[in-house]
Amino acid sequence: MSTIRNPGVLSIAVLLGSLATLNANAQNAQPPLNNSEKALHVLNRLAYGPRPGDVDAVRHIGIKRYIEQQLNPDSVPMPADLTDKLSTLSTYQLTSSQLYQQYGPPSFPPNTATPEEKNMARQRANKEITPQVHFARLWQATESPRQLQEVMTEFWFNHFNVFEGKEWVRYWDGEYEKDVLRPNALGNFRQLLGAVAHHPAMLYYLDNWLSSGVDTPEAKGRFKGLNENYGRELLELHTMGVDSGYTQADVISLARILTGWTIDQKGMKDGQPGFVFNPRRHDFGDKVFLGQTIKGSGYQEGEQALDILARHPATAHFVAAKLVRYFVSDQPEPVLTEKLARRFLSSNGDIKAVLHTLFDSPEFWARSNYQTQFKTPYQYVVSSLRATATPVLNVKPIDGALNQLGQPLYGWLTPEGYKFSEEAWLNPDALLRRINFVNSLSNGKSPIARSETPAPAGGPVYGTPIDPQQLIQTLTPTLAPYSLSTISTAPANLQVGLILGSPDFMKR
Repeated sequence: MSTIRNPGVLSIAVLLGSLATLNANAQNAQPPLNNSEKALHVLNRLAYGPRPGDVDAVRHIGIKRYIEQQLNPDSVPMPADLTDKLSTLSTYQLTSSQLYQQYGPPSFPPNTATPEEKNMARQRANKEITPQVHFARLWQATESPRQLQEVMTEFWFNHFNVFEGKEWVRYWDGEYEKDVLRPNALGNFRQLLGAVAHHPAMLYYLDNWLSSGVDTPEAKGRFKGLNENYGRELLELHTMGVDSGYTQADVISLARILTGWTIDQKGMKDGQPGFVFNPRRHDFGDKVFLGQTIKGSGYQEGEQALDILARHPATAHFVAAKLVRYFVSDQPEPVLTEKLARRFLSSNGDIKAVLHTLFDSPEFWARSNYQTQFKTPYQYVVSSLRATATPVLNVKPIDGALNQLGQPLYGWLTPEGYKFSEEAWLNPDALLRRINFVNSLSNGKSPIARSETPAPAGGPVYGTPIDPQQLIQTLTPTLAPYSLSTISTAPANLQVGLILGSPDFMKR
């Protein structure tokens, strides 16, 4: 059970209860969004919330121009200090083959090693790779001006989820995100789907690297037998979606099609890419997949199957519905979903084109969808860090907070990834944990920012409490008038906690 650590947090909790009641009583018909509200809306949906000055900056350049910039991330320069920080992450710069060489099976202790020696080998990756991957994600989420690219990178990581805790995946999840998901986040869905299918993190996580055709020459030992895991999730979670009309026979056919798609362990030792097609483990029989006959031809069968899936109407609808859930409403609006699905098909899976249609839609701009989506733990933590301009100099407290809140980075065990809905995350225990987290930020003494490191220009100095008036200015117009009234009459030392713990800030 979550506990409240001090009386100040208890006072905040009581005041927040009254704010929630006022919030519930204030839902009346209101006019269209004004320019400040539109600026906040795009910063909350296309980004992880405003940093100091962001709302005014978006208003200044114009909403449409900001959206266009975010849809074209290469047009937005990366800050030199962020690029420099990322360059210091030595393991984050390694390729999948280099990570395999330095941390993978070639450097594993032999079978004769003691359990302690094997555990030490695993811990080496945990200590050297994992923190750098987490720093890279959090630095870019909090500081990158290419915010939509970061939002879509997280979106696609959930869509194509791999679990950091599954053995070899820990070597590759950061490189998978850096070199597969982020570059393709606003690109072409078929290209993204193929890049995922070829990456060793996915091949290992869903066991396709082990899958072999029955009675093929190299179907022996751990490679003996057909493995349906990846074929099933490719249909259910990555493309068509459950209840879209495919059958168990299609799952089996797809698994047969993808036999021989595996990890090139020998090649990786020599610096080659992680993927290889092994014809000696491939089922060369003809297959019927989604009503189409695929002749047994080898590697190209898999590419043909990915082509079929990427252009399937069920895939277009499934992806469209997920985008509507993320950017507009927990309950996908059928008219908008259909519009996006049609754009997906007509543009041959152009993700940018689909998002352009979404951001032009009246549903996206409706007041009924403004400040209505409950933030996930990750969105809440990152938006708190951005609003307070807290520099991320220590990743451990953030990892600890996300673990407590139920959304550890790269930590979802099963393939469907984290949910984004209010239903998944809103509960009393979670709210208390959020209040504890932001209370630790409010006094300026969070271990996330160490005292020996100067704050970024315009940001709070470590050891100095955050100015509630500056925070209100940063978040305007997040806070409703009744929230501002309650906050202004509260003791000064509770105001930042009230702002960041308010029902208004919990939503986006």
